[in-house]
Parts: sequence; C-alpha cells; structure tokens
Amino acid sequence: MSDCVFCGIVAGTTEADVVHADDALVAFLDQRPVFKGHVLLVPRTHVVTLDELPAGLRDPFLATAQRLCRAVVEGLGAQGSFVAVNNTVSQSVPHLHLHVVPRTKGDGLRGFFWPRTKYAAGERAAYAERLRVALEDDRPSDR
Repeated sequence: MSDCVFCGIVAGTTEADVVHADDALVAFLDQRPVFKGHVLLVPRTHVVTLDELPAGLRDPFLATAQRLCRAVVEGLGAQGSFVAVNNTVSQSVPHLHLHVVPRTKGDGLRGFFWPRTKYAAGERAAYAERLRVALEDDRPSDR
C-alpha cells in the first residue's frame, strides 16, 4: 500500500531502525517511544487489524513477539514489558502493529496513559543494535 508508512518501512523506502526482519515480519523502533527501546512488530503483508492477519502468520507473529519481549529484558535490562495491539481505535497507522514496551518498576507508566519520549542523536541506533544482539542470542533454534 503506497501511502502506508509501515509498508514503506517493510519495503525499505522509509527509514527505520530495524531490529528484526524475516520473510513475514519486520520489527523496528517506534519513532515516538513510550520508553527507549519501544519496538513495533508488523507483518510484511498489509493488514489493518489483528482479525485480518492470515492464519499462517499467527504463530510466527506471536513467536516473534515473545522473542522481542525477551530481547527488551536481555538487551536493554528492562524488568519486563508491556505488550499491546490497537485495533482501529487509537491505531495511529492503519497497519497491524504490536507494541513491545520495555518496563521497569516505578517507570511512571500508569494504565493506558502513554507518555512519549525522544532519543538523543545517535541513541536510537544504539538501542536498535542492543536489541539486534539480544535477538541474535535468542534464535528460535535455541528454544
């Protein structure tokens, strides 16, 4: 879909800090993270909501989400994560995306209030690299 920013990231025509890419899925850092290291997971296929995700992508989508949850802990030192998918309402980009937000006790996130932060120059790339390393260390064949 030519006007979808996430399709542009998938196609490589829109810049993003990609932390994972395979034949079906791409994960990259959110441009306006709740906390640094906030990752978005999208299918390469343009679908708008979770109910449109093809059956053959359900298991890979969830398995990759699990790996991203481990990566924010192992790679960023988070204590856990917040995982969410918006369907239409509050979906800023109409392309299915799953949020994996690193969490630590006392980080200030309350309920569904999502404050946003910014990366300093060069910092986003460093966070992306840390997540790539953690994902490399957590390959599916290792599980």
